[in-house]
Amino acid sequence: MLIFLYTILCHDLYAKAENKLCRMIGDPKYPLLSKDGELTIGGLFAIHREETLPSFEFTQKPQLLSCSSVNLRDFRMAQIMTFAIEEINRSETLLPNVSIGYRIYDTCGSRLSSMSANMAVMNGHEFESRNICNGQTPIHAIIGDTESSTTVYLSRTTGPYKIPVISPLATCECLSNRKEYPSFFRTIASDYHQSRALAHLVKQFGWSWIGAVNSDNDYGNNGMAKFLKTAQDEGICVEYSVKFYRTEPDKIKQVVDIMKQGTAKVIVAFISFLDMGFLIKQLRIQNVTGLQMIGAEAWITAKDYITPNSFHVMGGSLGFAVRKINIYGFADYVVKSFWEKTFSCSQRDGNASKAEFNCSRDKDLHLFMNYNEDVPEQRYSSNVYKAVYAVAYALHSVLKCKEYKGCEKGLKIQPKQVVEALKKVNFTVKFGDRVWFESTGEAVTRYEVVNWQQDSEGSIQFKAVGYYDASLSPEQRFVLNTENIIWAGGQLEKPRSVCSESCPPGTRKAVQKGRPVCCYDCIPCADGEISNETDSNNCMQCPGEFWSNAEKNKCVLKTVEFLSFTEVMGIVLVFFSLFGVGITVLVTVLFYSKKDTPIVKANNSELSFLLLFSLTLCFLCSLTFIGRPTEWSCMLRHTVFGITFVLCISCVLGKTIVVLMAFKATLPGSNVMKWFGPVQQRLSVLAFTLIQGLICVLWLTISPPFPYKNMKYYKEKIIFECSLGSTVGFWAVLGYIGLLALLCFILAFLARTLPDNFNEAKFITFSMLIFCAVWITFIPSYVSSPGKFTVAVEIFAILASSFSLLFCIFAPKCYIILFKPQQNTKQSLMGKAPSNKHTK
Repeated sequence: MLIFLYTILCHDLYAKAENKLCRMIGDPKYPLLSKDGELTIGGLFAIHREETLPSFEFTQKPQLLSCSSVNLRDFRMAQIMTFAIEEINRSETLLPNVSIGYRIYDTCGSRLSSMSANMAVMNGHEFESRNICNGQTPIHAIIGDTESSTTVYLSRTTGPYKIPVISPLATCECLSNRKEYPSFFRTIASDYHQSRALAHLVKQFGWSWIGAVNSDNDYGNNGMAKFLKTAQDEGICVEYSVKFYRTEPDKIKQVVDIMKQGTAKVIVAFISFLDMGFLIKQLRIQNVTGLQMIGAEAWITAKDYITPNSFHVMGGSLGFAVRKINIYGFADYVVKSFWEKTFSCSQRDGNASKAEFNCSRDKDLHLFMNYNEDVPEQRYSSNVYKAVYAVAYALHSVLKCKEYKGCEKGLKIQPKQVVEALKKVNFTVKFGDRVWFESTGEAVTRYEVVNWQQDSEGSIQFKAVGYYDASLSPEQRFVLNTENIIWAGGQLEKPRSVCSESCPPGTRKAVQKGRPVCCYDCIPCADGEISNETDSNNCMQCPGEFWSNAEKNKCVLKTVEFLSFTEVMGIVLVFFSLFGVGITVLVTVLFYSKKDTPIVKANNSELSFLLLFSLTLCFLCSLTFIGRPTEWSCMLRHTVFGITFVLCISCVLGKTIVVLMAFKATLPGSNVMKWFGPVQQRLSVLAFTLIQGLICVLWLTISPPFPYKNMKYYKEKIIFECSLGSTVGFWAVLGYIGLLALLCFILAFLARTLPDNFNEAKFITFSMLIFCAVWITFIPSYVSSPGKFTVAVEIFAILASSFSLLFCIFAPKCYIILFKPQQNTKQSLMGKAPSNKHTK
């Protein structure tokens, strides 16, 4: 029973729903421009830009919204839509026996009016006979809206009903989402490429410190988000990013205040067309000049905004614009046909209220009846034209039209059919552009780069200074001609907009704490590091044999340091070395000339001449330590030094032994001298020298000295020195010399008190004392002295020890020979022997 009653109730409700009368609540919203046809295309344009809200006191019925301030750009787009529909209606091939009508609504550039217009264009205001709702929309497609945010509302409203929407201006990338907007198409590219291109434009001009302003709507927020992400990837810093909407006057003032107070001289304005008008007005009121504006396509070619008062604020603006295409016949249509056929204040269809509404609504548009100067500058006309033709070609496919034969009539067209047909359209319009829709429903990205300039006659122009074509390769898609650009304030020189000035080569960037990466200090590179680029993030370490120059921007070869003959220290050492040779030669000549005198014959004159010869070699061997080290000089300097000094010490040792043997020989019954005669003396000298020679041969064979570039002691220069090779060999050579010197010192010390009128052992003792002191002091000095000073210390030790031997042993004898010749007799040497007698 309950089921039966439920069935009857449902059937009754369904019958009532089927016969329900359609009744409009509130006043109808009439189209601004309309024409009847068998098929109807809706249009939504912001023909006015300012909206006056009625009072909402809730005591009486609210009045209709009032719109004012004609938006000439959208008005021209409405004209191009009617022009294209008239052209299609005259065509005998596209829709030959079908007429297209239109209903164009004014959205007033506001969200409230846009929603009202959306509902009006979808539903209409006429009803079928008997006022019964048929559930069908009178519109087959909608052209509009011209703003991204209002187009989002429109597409979400029409989406469930599959009504196709084709926008000529909505560029928000968000509308490319096919899941959310399945029936949306557009004849303009999305902002995906424009946002990235704006970042590349800023980067190309070297601006790293910018301000960012955008509309607080889908267009501005989505476009600016993509721009900021790309800018960050390109190393561009944003001082501030602010947004506003045109209905927020206080917010607009706040944005302008931020722009005035900011240090960025370049402002990227991702602002919708209508919002930009309010911003320019506020900039003009506050007289904000000198800012380089970088604009999006929505406003950069807005002829409405160019006035003598605004150009001093906006002059020099740069941005991307849709290509300008001249549509043949449109200018004549605007002048001759549009006003006569489209606008009328007369009563139509017997509807007096509608006629009265049209008269009051259209009166401000009639002011532009004779103004047509902006028609050639319209850049979006082609987008509207292509959108209308795309709908016509889709209807051509749905109605199965055939050229010159007509279309099938009586077909009930569903909006979904038009959507599917739009996805497949592919045609070429009369000005040469091919029209098709990608999988996301958008067109190919092509922009011109335009610059606001003023010519010599004072007229303002949008001069093309480059282009961007996303269909080309990355290297070719972006071209700029910077020579033709006029910058902000009419300047010919590009403005600078950086947080910190560029760091020159030789420095690196150090980010300031708590600030963006574009704000930095320039820190000089450390020693040994360079940066050869401007704004380098890091300094590069120079390779091993290179060092940074004074400017820290280039690696140069390190200074090679060695003791040379040309420097002061080398000259001084060479002088003393040759001076020692000269003195030794003079002593040799003197001794040779007095070789028969007792003082020369004493203590074996042969050893004396051999000692003088070895001292000459000692002085000369110091010269091998001066000059650029080579493989041969390194081996020669240490071996010659070791052998000559052993030869020298061997001679001194021989003379010391002779003194001791001579004393022993004077004792009764002693025949010691026969065991250490001249032959034994020569053999001892030869034996001692051969031992040193053997040590040197082993050293040179196993691990000889070699030239070595020492880069460890100094970082900024190379010490070119002789590496010892085997340190054991070096210390063996030096130790052997020290051993002989120590032995000689001990023997001389023991013989120092021998009774003799001229006791040579005393002088040998003194000379050996100096010799040993010099070489003991040499060891720590040699280890601690850096670079060429190591060599200088070694040369000084050689010269000091050589001079000590020369002067201590031979100076007393030379004194007697030259100044006390009366003492150079055998009687004088032997005459004074009290000590000898006392000893006996």
